Amino acid sequence: MTTTDDTATRESSPAPRSEAVRRPRRSGTGSRERSSTIASTAVMIVIGAAFLVPLLWVVLASFNTEATLSVSWPENWSLGNFAAIWNAETTFRPLANSLILCGGATVVTMVAAVLCAYPMSRFRFRAKRPLLLTIIFSTGLPITAIMIPVYSLFVQVNLIDSMGGAILFLGASSLPYAIFLTKGFMDGVPIEIEESAWTEGAGVYRALWSVVLPLMRSGLSVATIFTFVMMWGNFFVPFMLLLSPENLPAAVTLYTFSSQYGQVAYGQLAAFSIFYSLPVVVLYLFLGRSLGQGFAAAGGVKG
Repeated sequence: MTTTDDTATRESSPAPRSEAVRRPRRSGTGSRERSSTIASTAVMIVIGAAFLVPLLWVVLASFNTEATLSVSWPENWSLGNFAAIWNAETTFRPLANSLILCGGATVVTMVAAVLCAYPMSRFRFRAKRPLLLTIIFSTGLPITAIMIPVYSLFVQVNLIDSMGGAILFLGASSLPYAIFLTKGFMDGVPIEIEESAWTEGAGVYRALWSVVLPLMRSGLSVATIFTFVMMWGNFFVPFMLLLSPENLPAAVTLYTFSSQYGQVAYGQLAAFSIFYSLPVVVLYLFLGRSLGQGFAAAGGVKG
């Protein structure tokens, strides 16, 4: 019994020494983790402040009739800037034109993107890789590089100052990036679910509409938001293709707050910027509920 107890004592005795050796390593690792956490937090605070300062200027300057480029607290809070732009010529008509232009182009782009991404995601053909590389190359093509020939073409076909022509071109220019995003999300939908729909008698379009699109709802929301935001902030295309003041969108009418002498109505510009950003915020809140959903039903295949 004594020999057994001594053996057990020898076997258990190194444990405290090993724990004592490991303790400094754990404390060192913990200090490094705390340092990295503090550093990352500081970097995030700096980045957040860089984005917060312009937003703070917009909010404060919109209530200051004597606003400048500096971020300052208004001495007298006033709604005079909002009252100055509260008319159809300055705010309502440009925003309506922007909604028609960007909304119509977004619908055209997303419908075409889904129809183009589906065969590239589901079928195999020889030209698939060259076509995909062409689409990827087109995503990096600057729009300014093709606007001169496009303007000449629009003049020849009499589409200058046409809202329909601007919608088609704006949708076509955003199509490569939308196809690239849509195909990536569509690849994540298991094809087994779609094959089961085919065995039940569903056709290709029926399976696409009833099976694939509901499962990639979050991906469609992301692609739609990105497409609309890029169009909403596009200045050059409507500036080149739309000439009449009654057709100009809000992205082009922003320069009207600058006078010919270089003076800028900063307060009215800030108030207009708030109205200008509202459609994007509303779209994000409306489609943001779909983010993170859509692929939950696909988990039933992996079992």
